[in-house]
Amino acid sequence: MINACRDFLSIAQNHSKRWQKALQLERAQRIRLEETLEQLAKQHNHLERAFRGATVLPPSRSNMDLGSKGKGDASDEDDDNEFFDAMEDPAEFITIPADPKYHRSLFDELSLASGPESPQHLEMEPVRRRRTRIPEKPNYYLNLWSIMKNCIGKELSKIPMPVNFNEPLSMLQRLSEDLEYYELLDKASKCQSSLEQMCYVAAFTVSSYSTTVHRTSKPFNPLLGETFELDRLRECGYRSLCEQVSHHPPAAAHHAISEKGWTLRQEITLASKFRGKYLSVLPFGSIHCIFDKSANHYSWKKVTTTVHNIIVGKLWIDQSGEIDVVNHKTGDRCHLKFTPYSYFSRDVPRKVTGVVTDKDGKAHYVLSGTWDEKMEFSRIMQSSKSESGAEGKQRTVYQTLKAKEIWRKNPLPEGAENMYYFSSLALTLNEPEEGVAPTDSRWRPDQRLMEEGHWDEANAEKQRLEEKQRIARREREWEIVKAADTYQALWFEKMDEPTSGESMHVYKGGYWETKDSGGGWDVCPDIF
Repeated sequence: MINACRDFLSIAQNHSKRWQKALQLERAQRIRLEETLEQLAKQHNHLERAFRGATVLPPSRSNMDLGSKGKGDASDEDDDNEFFDAMEDPAEFITIPADPKYHRSLFDELSLASGPESPQHLEMEPVRRRRTRIPEKPNYYLNLWSIMKNCIGKELSKIPMPVNFNEPLSMLQRLSEDLEYYELLDKASKCQSSLEQMCYVAAFTVSSYSTTVHRTSKPFNPLLGETFELDRLRECGYRSLCEQVSHHPPAAAHHAISEKGWTLRQEITLASKFRGKYLSVLPFGSIHCIFDKSANHYSWKKVTTTVHNIIVGKLWIDQSGEIDVVNHKTGDRCHLKFTPYSYFSRDVPRKVTGVVTDKDGKAHYVLSGTWDEKMEFSRIMQSSKSESGAEGKQRTVYQTLKAKEIWRKNPLPEGAENMYYFSSLALTLNEPEEGVAPTDSRWRPDQRLMEEGHWDEANAEKQRLEEKQRIARREREWEIVKAADTYQALWFEKMDEPTSGESMHVYKGGYWETKDSGGGWDVCPDIF
């Protein structure tokens, strides 16, 4: 037994030495790989500085064709991008023009609510002059790989990140940007037909992604209890309020009400994972829109946002997935498909298609366009089945009237590339405003310092706020243990949504009354 143990010990020691050598070799290879990637990221950073004229987004189809023939840019980045083979899943339908004889008699019906009505086309004189510029973004160098290499596969909301990755807006303000094209809901409220109204609601869902096309920086994670109001009652006829109702997982509740007869409410929880070459942002939760006049109640969810080229190359954003917009009163439905970008696809980048159907499944309208530019809609006159799809897959052929534009993106302000690619609305969101709650994002000190270009001070202030939030959370957890209760939002309350049955935070009132009465904000927590 002793001899056998000696032999085993000798063998074990020999194997141990081999494993130690293998481990050292693997560790050295990993260090070399990290150093190589870090050096490559630095080189790309220098190239980006030298060639500021290069586009942030993937090239258009024409540019890609040229690049594949004569330029090395596209082919050089093939290995660094994750491409989706969009050709494997062909379009579920194709459209062809209907007989022209239908156009005269039915084209007028397609005006919906987009005619030259005085409230929509007369510019209202603004109550106050909003700012049109913010301080330009400083040219700070940051080694992205040195921070992100330890984040692969992790939930990024739990990882402290410097403000160098951010834009000077909070997630609550980004959520309020969904209302940039509120006119679509104003027009929808005047539609007589629920199917026509569905076209405008579907276009509104697509329009909310147009502000993200150049926005590769992340917004600030709101502190628990942080709020943001967007009071455009006298200018645009609506008021909007957001509140951070949960910290882990991060969740924000949003409520907007308009004098034009619609209410929008949503609760969005974000999950983000870094996968090495790309970052996925997965939004959970539903958006609800209710119209007073018709009592039509619509709901839908958001698609996945993907940020590509995290380590090497130009950052660019893609939206992919499917959305079902449902009218819970009538049973009407619009199925929208956001096609993922593919280098090999013949489709235009960022393509969106959709079909509006009634409760019986009969198609009435086709929508098509891109989420970063415009959407069009067409009235369906006739449909038939086709076997001409790839691999014999059956597709539907729709004969439609002439397409009509329903939404187009507003042009970016001059110099937007130096102001985080903010839209005209986004430039005003963090503008100081009197009368807002002390928990409003405009009061957030680290965000304000970053907007003013003081990034070192902003990073120090961000650490202070995060530590203050951690202390408050520990105290709250102890209070919850004693009271056997959970955290309660200030302006929203959790309840079951009757149409969908899911639990969500709904505005319970009190905020605007407090503001209109002169601002008795004693109930607000001290978070900043």
